[in-house]
Amino acid sequence: MAFLVGPSGAGKTTLLKLINREIRPTRGEVWVDGIAAHTLKASQVARLRRRVGVVFQDYKLLPRLTAKENIALALQVGDLRVSDEEASERALDALEAVGLGDRGKAFPHQLSGGQQQRVAVARAVVSQPALLVADEPTGNLDLETSWEMMDLFGDIASFGTTVLIATHNVEIVTRLQRRVLTLVDGRLVRDQPSGRTGRLAWLASS
Repeated sequence: MAFLVGPSGAGKTTLLKLINREIRPTRGEVWVDGIAAHTLKASQVARLRRRVGVVFQDYKLLPRLTAKENIALALQVGDLRVSDEEASERALDALEAVGLGDRGKAFPHQLSGGQQQRVAVARAVVSQPALLVADEPTGNLDLETSWEMMDLFGDIASFGTTVLIATHNVEIVTRLQRRVLTLVDGRLVRDQPSGRTGRLAWLASS
């Protein structure tokens, strides 16, 4: 589990989009879990995205689908071989894993912000990706819920998924003492190992 920090406009969101092949690099290479993302044809992008889960700040849940349906749909869009029955079972398992096993039939508007974010995390990990990237996942959450979300990401990382979190939240970065990658003007200027955040974390607030 690592944090991606830097001032606004440094390129954090752009880097996450490059990893998920939402955009192509204008030059250079992007390798994700052994896949050359920069050379993938459009028909091959789904193969990459099965290995990369994405958590957005604004959740991006479909309002007319229940929590379970949002997760199941994401799974089937990523892999057309998954049956409706399997998608439903795996969606419920993912909800259980994020502590919402009893909220599968709830629609997004019936869930709190923290619960919606947990559904978004369940959707991102239901395909058991090698990498989970999160773009300001605590930006719309209160402090208590933000720490609950960090605990959840820590649990996901402990099971072997690499978790990369772009954030401006200096308190979280400083207290958790994880690896910190700092971007400035589109360049990686520091890579600090776990437990050595030091003053660089404060760039996240600038």
